[in-house]
This record gives sequence, C-alpha cells and structure tokens, in this order.
Amino acid sequence: GTKAPAFTLTDTAGKSVSLSDYAGKTVVLEWTNPECPFVKRHYKAGTMKRLSEKYAPQGIVWLTVNSTHFFDSAKLASWAKTEGLTHPVLDDTKGDVGKAYGAKTTPHMFVIDATGTIVYNGAIDDDPSGESTPVVNYVEQALSEIAAGKAVSKAGTKPYGCSVKYG
Repeated sequence: GTKAPAFTLTDTAGKSVSLSDYAGKTVVLEWTNPECPFVKRHYKAGTMKRLSEKYAPQGIVWLTVNSTHFFDSAKLASWAKTEGLTHPVLDDTKGDVGKAYGAKTTPHMFVIDATGTIVYNGAIDDDPSGESTPVVNYVEQALSEIAAGKAVSKAGTKPYGCSVKYG
C-alpha cells in the first residue's frame, strides 16, 4: 500500500529505463540473481518468462532487476539472451534500487498498480522447496485480480530464495 520508489536504471541493451516510463500501467518487478539456485529453478520451469509473456498483451510490464554486486552488465546481458527474455533486464549492481524497495531475496517480487502503489510484495509462490502441488503463484493471483478489476487479496508474503548480494 505504499508508493513505489522512483528509479532509473540501464537495461542490458544500454537503454535508460525509468519506472515513470510506465506511468498508468501495472508493473512487476522481479529481483534476480542468475546464479541463485531458486532463480535457476524458476527459469528452468519457465515461471517468470511464462508470466511476463502471458500478461504483456494486457499491457502489464515486467522488469527484471539484478542487484547482485558482482554480476556485471555483460554477464547479465548474456544471461538474458540465453533465457530468451524479451522484457527489460535492469542493472542495479550498486544496489540502490534494491535497497529502496527492501528487496531481500532472489527472487523477490513486487507488483505496482497503475496508480504507482505497491499492491504485492513477497515470494513468487508458496513453494520454496519446489516440491509442492498444487502451487499458488502469488504474482499470477495478483495480476489476475488486477486484470479483473478486483483488489489484490494477498498483499504480502515472506519472500524466499538467496539473499540479495549487495556490495
């Protein structure tokens, strides 16, 4: 329920990307570390890519943010290409944006509504071990509720994964 902190970062193509570029749209922020086993599991399963592609036609923006201090932009660009990501992947190796959001883990997810308010903050799903069935995907639940014009029913959960490797 708080206003999303403004930011400007550079994407893997060298383009400047600001949260304000997406004013009036729903935005998903995904904190990542390509070397984290939890991130690897979700990318192997296609979780993030599937969701970003599913909601893109509805105008929902997906931004992947890397605050890992030792994972430089060249490595990040290579990873994004290998994963076939078509949405912006942002370099936050200084960690300023991650700290402003309070990103603690990779993955750590935030959903920002069209008014610029954080309406979800937490884990991608309810399955930290990768062994549960069925799995509740909290981000998908929030995006579906927003698309249906409903309030987000679960505004926060405890994120799981690797700690963000701030410098």
